[in-house]
Amino acid sequence: MVMSNELVQQGLRRIEWAGRDMPVVRRLGEEWARSKPLEGARIAACLHVTTETANLVWALRAAGAEVALCASNPLSTQDDVAAALRSAWGVPVYARRGASTEEYYQHIRQAIRIRPHLTVDDGADLVGVLHAELSEELEEVLAGTEETTTGVLRLQAMARESRLRYPIVAVNEASTKHMFDNRYGTGQSVVDGIMRATNRLLAGCRFVVVGYGWCGRGVASRARGLGARVTVVETDPRKALEAAMDGYDVDDMAGAARKGDVFVTVTGGWRVIDWEHMELMKDGAILANAGHFDVEINLSVLREKAREVREVRPGVTGYVLPDDRTLFVLGEGRLVNLACAEGHPAQVMDMSFANQALVIEWLWRERPALEPRVHPVPAAIDRRVATLKLEAMGLRVQPLTPEQEEYLKSWETGTR
Repeated sequence: MVMSNELVQQGLRRIEWAGRDMPVVRRLGEEWARSKPLEGARIAACLHVTTETANLVWALRAAGAEVALCASNPLSTQDDVAAALRSAWGVPVYARRGASTEEYYQHIRQAIRIRPHLTVDDGADLVGVLHAELSEELEEVLAGTEETTTGVLRLQAMARESRLRYPIVAVNEASTKHMFDNRYGTGQSVVDGIMRATNRLLAGCRFVVVGYGWCGRGVASRARGLGARVTVVETDPRKALEAAMDGYDVDDMAGAARKGDVFVTVTGGWRVIDWEHMELMKDGAILANAGHFDVEINLSVLREKAREVREVRPGVTGYVLPDDRTLFVLGEGRLVNLACAEGHPAQVMDMSFANQALVIEWLWRERPALEPRVHPVPAAIDRRVATLKLEAMGLRVQPLTPEQEEYLKSWETGTR
């Protein structure tokens, strides 16, 4: 891709704009520029190439690390950001928006050639390629981090099969990640992507959210906030009950398919919307995916059944069926918030990437003796991220008095 100076400058301006809303990451980078805690570390990162990721890369490089970056989704790369990182910062970036599947995996292989000490992944594709194809590069890898739910599930499967060769810290499981990034970041950015792609009014429409984890909660909440009538589809009875008590309609996929106007999958699962559900959908139904991989909607069967497939708007593909119904799929069934919009707001990615940065610094500095499996983020790091974010927001917590602390540790005091 030709990197014009204007594209580079646009990327730099947008990276700076995002950095204004990432005070915790910026603070860490400024501190680390003096202490260089990652001096000598080589990091291979497979992340969405966005303005927020650029600010994480800046902090890691300020700390002394050498970083190679590739994309974690073929449609999530912001080309101006990639150009700015390459041309202005000299970061090896292997990514372009719209890369083919073959290019996508070649980019991952190129990033791994840095011979990493540490890996940073979003979806576990880099870890998968490293183990399956480039195992000779594993020798120097100490540990890694994983950003998203889907990646954690894949890594846990590798660990169960004794295939995982080095420890991975599940940043996704930190409270200051999933409670905020997954709920508020996904919630806002998914709805943003749908609205940008379609310019449809959500007020009054029947909006179906498939999956009620932290991400699903966020999507449902934001859709309801815009006036949509929300139906939740869940396989877990506990989550379905929670959705009902949160005030949402709850139904199975067949029931939801008959009444939905907009469908969003956010499960991390396989073909949760299948042909048996598409057969029941009304003409003009909109299908979007917010899970990490493009497997939640069975697009192969939809293409097979359609008598015509055509792009009707940028990021919107219409599938005309034999009975003249048209179903519209957003962003090729990939992450709609990144394929059709800009992804999570910087304010929430500030916490997620602060976790990433602090965990990486801990792994490199402490070299903890961890088994090759998935590990939680140390509680001290999780608390520090929350504390730094509150400070940046100008907010304070109420500390316990010594007497209150003692009371909470004791058992003697009861009813008086």
